[in-house]
Amino acid sequence: MTLSDRIAAFSKLGTFLHQCTESRYSHSKSEGVFEAPEHYEELTRIIESAVHYNGWFTKENVHFSLAQWSAALTSENLNHWVAPYTIAESSDLTIAIILAGNIPLVGFHDVLSVLISGHHVIIKPSSNDDKLVPYLISCLIAIQPAFKDRIAITEGKLSGFDAMIATGSNNTARYFEHYFSHVPHIIRKNRNSVAVLTGTETPEELHALGNDIFQYYGLGCRSVSKLYVPKGYDFDLFFKGIYNHNTIINGAKYANNYDYNKAVYLMSNFKLLDNGFVLLKEDTQYSSPIASLFYETYDTITQLQDQLNADTEKIQCIVSTGFSKTSINFGDTQCPKLWDYADGVDTLSFLTQLIE
Repeated sequence: MTLSDRIAAFSKLGTFLHQCTESRYSHSKSEGVFEAPEHYEELTRIIESAVHYNGWFTKENVHFSLAQWSAALTSENLNHWVAPYTIAESSDLTIAIILAGNIPLVGFHDVLSVLISGHHVIIKPSSNDDKLVPYLISCLIAIQPAFKDRIAITEGKLSGFDAMIATGSNNTARYFEHYFSHVPHIIRKNRNSVAVLTGTETPEELHALGNDIFQYYGLGCRSVSKLYVPKGYDFDLFFKGIYNHNTIINGAKYANNYDYNKAVYLMSNFKLLDNGFVLLKEDTQYSSPIASLFYETYDTITQLQDQLNADTEKIQCIVSTGFSKTSINFGDTQCPKLWDYADGVDTLSFLTQLIE
């Protein structure tokens, strides 16, 4: 199986996801990826199962994730992504992946990276997301049967691998570093995203920032968990801008976290800003609890740039307009490109260099 074959297979998988997310369950040879309807019907069942099992995986969030992958997995994107690398037509190496499960399909980029680079893969799904990734793998194999002998999925102990990619918390990362120190590895830790406001943002930009905050209930590393605002900032502007996201409080698990954190903060006599569906607390930390946002004030942009540069290993994304060359536009954090690597670690470079 050549690189071109692999790109064609993933591109066809993207077409399948596009057909499903656009509600075009077409099964004809001319329009549908699969002739029979079983794959399309099975996806509906898998989504229902994932939503039932994990309360954070709402249908809206799962469909959003699938739509992002359908947009990413095009022939144009895949070829653009791999162009800077020297990728082998095939490899005998086996890469093990320990997937996270905080948001739907969060680890699929690692699976894609390993397979597109020609390696074999052993996948250990998270118990929080053990249905969606295996299902996409089954579709990929149906599209390109040559993948069948190159992919293994296990719930047990990992063995027989040449390199490792693992994602977890700061605590589990220490164990990963110890257990997998004997092989080349990428170990990812907790990261959070921040937004830098100046007070000149438009209502449209603040509404888009609401997507960065509330998509996936704020559980992703690309979810904004902290605001930086100038001293004297008028938070009414922010609250008005995000108001249309107020329906998030209708989610039972989110509402329970909102109520619990509000009670804890009030009992501790912390000063809060509260609009009925999110709590703002002044805090120097980056990782805020669900239904909460931390914030800090700054004196100058230069001072803030120095501060965030010093903490770069804790930050996944910075959302702003013109704050830095690497800043992300408001509303774009949950729409990463294939070349937007988690933790800033070039996964494809790591994988291609294993063969050299």
